[in-house]
Amino acid sequence: MDGGTATTGVQPDRDDIARRIVRRCDQLGLSEGTLARRAAMSPAYLRQLLCAGPEFDPPAFVRITAVLGMTWPELLSGRRPDAPPGRTDTGRRGLLLRLTEPQCWELLGTHGVGRVGLPGSSAPVVLPVNYLVDARTVAYRTGPRGAAAPADGSPVSFEVDRIDEHRSLGWSVLVLGQAHLVDTTDEERHLAELPGATPWAGGARPLWVRVRPAAVTGRRIDPG
Repeated sequence: MDGGTATTGVQPDRDDIARRIVRRCDQLGLSEGTLARRAAMSPAYLRQLLCAGPEFDPPAFVRITAVLGMTWPELLSGRRPDAPPGRTDTGRRGLLLRLTEPQCWELLGTHGVGRVGLPGSSAPVVLPVNYLVDARTVAYRTGPRGAAAPADGSPVSFEVDRIDEHRSLGWSVLVLGQAHLVDTTDEERHLAELPGATPWAGGARPLWVRVRPAAVTGRRIDPG
């Protein structure tokens, strides 16, 4: 969903948005590290977001606006426009509330679509994947040489969210941990038979990756 187009009719300027975020941090006395931690992301990923703009990961920008006490229109245009008739919630600020770990796993459910973040040469690589939850781990399939195939033991992040950026509503769950490659036929069969597992459409034998969490955090965004 393109928040800039829906709100202003034009593409938002990512450099202007980055400057607004930096200026707001200065006003609040927030460091880069503090903003990243409160928005449930790493400082490296925050820097990547500021370079890429809201289209790269809109839910992450919604969390940033909630931490900074801004609205989505304020982030995109630098001012708070009047809400159109019937849309009194357009300029509403969001409150970022912390979720417990059990609440996070409940929201993750048993399967769905999320984004895995893998180490890259110059910045994290974030890719959408279909996932399964099994015994407090997250598992997904990819091609053996696919972009989402990490080296065994690589640090990874995994994020699932349901966000309405215009109304500042929704939730986000972030899993930080290590990627482990599934290397036994029994474990592959077990994962393939879990509810929500879909038939593999690739040509080569799929590679299962299991993310073993070191930390599971979540935020719920409610209107202020």
